[in-house]
Amino acid sequence: MRTLANTTRRSVLAALAGAAIAPLPGNAARKATAFALVGDRYHNSDYIRVGLTRTIARQLGVTIDFTDETSLLNAETLDGYKVLIVLRDGMIWPDGYGGDESSNAAWAASGRPKLVFDPPLPQERARSQFWMKPEQGKAVRQFVEAGGAALFLHNATHVGLTDPDFRHVLGAAYTGHPPIRTFKVKVTNPEHPIAQGVKDFVVTDEQHYMTYDKDVKFLFLQTVNEDGLTYQSYGSTAPGGWAYDYGKGRVCYMSPGHMLSDLWNPEYIKLQQNAVRWIMRQKA
Repeated sequence: MRTLANTTRRSVLAALAGAAIAPLPGNAARKATAFALVGDRYHNSDYIRVGLTRTIARQLGVTIDFTDETSLLNAETLDGYKVLIVLRDGMIWPDGYGGDESSNAAWAASGRPKLVFDPPLPQERARSQFWMKPEQGKAVRQFVEAGGAALFLHNATHVGLTDPDFRHVLGAAYTGHPPIRTFKVKVTNPEHPIAQGVKDFVVTDEQHYMTYDKDVKFLFLQTVNEDGLTYQSYGSTAPGGWAYDYGKGRVCYMSPGHMLSDLWNPEYIKLQQNAVRWIMRQKA
């Protein structure tokens, strides 16, 4: 597992070539198996890195380069990787959060004390913007069409709102989610290679809803609020996972993943590992 820092272009390329931004012996640049773009304002990249390092890197032996720098998702970076992993939304906040620190876990856990500063901080309005550029969406599409594997998790559907090529690969676009609550993840196609050996399980997570664009035959998971709680007009159920061939490559999406405890649910670990094997065309 390596983390790619947001530094200079030269140091980024060096980081891709070897650990600790140092060149490895030999002339050929060495990359991990997977490139993972993770973390956003509402999803700390650390829990994602810790979670996937256990479930995929250590337990499957699939090396991963992690970054939260959105500009690194491009054709040059993807060249040489076999797998793309995305667990983040489509927004960046270059002007900050407008004094709203609610995504800071320590502040929230402390009872949200009043924020007092001397001298006062200048107040800027919080404005999000989409980070994905058209060439980035095309790079993802070309990567998978050419034989690459893509694993999209949790709120990656939000990126589907921002770029048509990315949405075409992912197969969906985000519509929203209620507050964190308990719901069941149901296996709807137990014969699918990713779902084999997996039992229904319960998580406390964000139940994500999305507009699903592909054939229903590709669905193998559904999320269900068994208390009958709904989200707006979308009901109590939502697609929870799908997978399909895309060009010469393969794609899988699964919706749980807002917290480390979700990523480490034993049944979800099975799904993550089955998914990686399937998109990489490996046998169990």
